[in-house]
Amino acid sequence: MSDPLDPTGIQQKIEAHIMPLSGRMAGALLYRVPDPPALHILAAQQIIAQGRAALTARGTFRIALSGGTTPRGVHEVLAGAATALDWSRVEFYFGDDRSVPPDHPDSNFGMAKESLFEPLGIKGERIHRMQGEEADLDQAARAYEAEVLSGLGAPPRFDLILMGMGNDGHTASLFPNTAVLLEHDRLVVANEVPQLKTWRLTFTYPLLRQARGMMFLVAGVSKAAALEAVLEGPDDPTTYPSQAVQLEDGTLIWMVDEAAASRLHQFR
Repeated sequence: MSDPLDPTGIQQKIEAHIMPLSGRMAGALLYRVPDPPALHILAAQQIIAQGRAALTARGTFRIALSGGTTPRGVHEVLAGAATALDWSRVEFYFGDDRSVPPDHPDSNFGMAKESLFEPLGIKGERIHRMQGEEADLDQAARAYEAEVLSGLGAPPRFDLILMGMGNDGHTASLFPNTAVLLEHDRLVVANEVPQLKTWRLTFTYPLLRQARGMMFLVAGVSKAAALEAVLEGPDDPTTYPSQAVQLEDGTLIWMVDEAAASRLHQFR
């Protein structure tokens, strides 16, 4: 039964199995929780904690959001935490988005607007969306890169970037065997994804690796094989792009539920 004083569960104590990762992910931490609802709550609590730390240290909390079902669940928990953080000092960006208008059902911005921005009353000037509806997506990517640099300076270091992972091992819109995996200079690009017959706007490795903090949110048995390959398999970032997301000087957390972690050797 939900607590009427805490309807989204933001104040719940979530038990997590925490362990350090090794190998290519040395320095990162793995948080394993029982199920998606627990993951949503713990992720929201981490966002609040990192947001407060950023506000104390730098006066502004700059976060890049992700799309997908799991982030929506996190947003819904955060939407019930209107007093947990000074949201007027949070700047919201996006790690990727689809080549669709902002009101399209597939828009990452549209999902965040519905599940997070509107419930919390976030002002438009605090929201930096990718212009996925533009005919010239390369120009849209360059414009967003300029906006990131204007807001964060150089090198651009987000306080926190939220990441998901597909069952093919992609993250943001860094898909297997696509051109963006070889990008070493640009921070934001338009990436052709032939397997989906579409284009996406996305952060690149050079931008992602600068982050002060990053959380991968991975839930469900459909992600178990990819998670095993990314964390424990041989090096193959062309096939599993999430393998190559490692921070130069930041804190990387993999937050997963039991179903997603079911094939990891340390939990068998």
